[in-house]
Amino acid sequence: MTRLREIHLQMVDAVLSGEGLGRVAQLASGAAGGPVAILVPRLAVAVAHPEDADIGPLRRYATDRVKDRPSPLPERLVAEAPITSGDDVIGIVALLAGPGEPSPDAAEFLHLAAVAALTEVAVEEAKEEVEQNLRGSLLEELRSRPDLDPREVVRRAGRLGCDLSRGAVILCAELTTDRPRHVVATIAGEHPGALAQHMDDQRVYALLPAIGGDDAPERTLDAARRLATRLQRHGTVGVSSFYADPADLSRAIQEAELVLDVLRQSDAPIAEDIGTGTYRLLFRVLASHPEEVRSFYEDTVAPIVRYDDQYRTDLVGTLEAYLEQNCNMNATAATIYAHRHTVAYRLDRVKELTGLDPMQSEDRERLGLGLKAYRIIAPRLPR
Repeated sequence: MTRLREIHLQMVDAVLSGEGLGRVAQLASGAAGGPVAILVPRLAVAVAHPEDADIGPLRRYATDRVKDRPSPLPERLVAEAPITSGDDVIGIVALLAGPGEPSPDAAEFLHLAAVAALTEVAVEEAKEEVEQNLRGSLLEELRSRPDLDPREVVRRAGRLGCDLSRGAVILCAELTTDRPRHVVATIAGEHPGALAQHMDDQRVYALLPAIGGDDAPERTLDAARRLATRLQRHGTVGVSSFYADPADLSRAIQEAELVLDVLRQSDAPIAEDIGTGTYRLLFRVLASHPEEVRSFYEDTVAPIVRYDDQYRTDLVGTLEAYLEQNCNMNATAATIYAHRHTVAYRLDRVKELTGLDPMQSEDRERLGLGLKAYRIIAPRLPR
């Protein structure tokens, strides 16, 4: 009994002092008289003593045990103790066949190691909860307080391993999955130093700090777009421009939210180029000066949008097709399944209502920009 208590105290001390489960496995191995492995899939932990012990077959076995799936016993497994939290198995402590005979009390020592492993899980999850609260607090303040001191933002993010001193891109995702922790982990794993958090409104927000050297704006934005593409199977993802000044990160969050709202609610085919060129410029303007984008919309295509709503016509669709087909009347007619004369009539109506002639290059440019402005503010227009 004295020996058991002594080993138990040493294992708990190893966990609380930060030596980790490798030290616990070493203590259990010495006491149990054979190689011992500790596997906790939740923490992605798989350690053994001796360190060169082959625990490959145990990894799959431990995962199956945690998921309550049937699994064949690994050949060298002599005994095991489950690591349990409530009614759930979250890992195992395994005694493997070795050159000598196991201790008669081996099962007791395995159980003590399982208790120590559960303590390690509790400590790590407590740390993770504190970090989650800190991440969530910073992101929430960036969303709601544009007056935050940028030096304080950089300092707080730096304590969480996220270097914002050279700028960042903001990612905002609205999830359709029930695995928000997986999405957060994917972001953290894919982008060095990323700070991501699942918020209460079923959205994940992430600060993606600058990567690269002088080409940081391009490289960071490219990495953010690749990450957004990967996350699309979990929901809709909006990405901001690159913002070099930490003082502008609140605006970057607004921009990412705007992109997300447009992608969620617009039925226009703009997803492919929404992150580039004119669209990106308009999003940046909208995030800081929304009245300017709204004013440009009103001065260009707003009359034909309202006309379509009132009379169930398709002047907007016809104008878009005309511009996309490089002003070719026949190609436009084929695209919208209408007669060439119908296209001509509708373009005349566009000219009458807006005062801008789709046949004139300067007016055509204003109409094209007005359509883009319409697509990004459409989700916020009154119905």
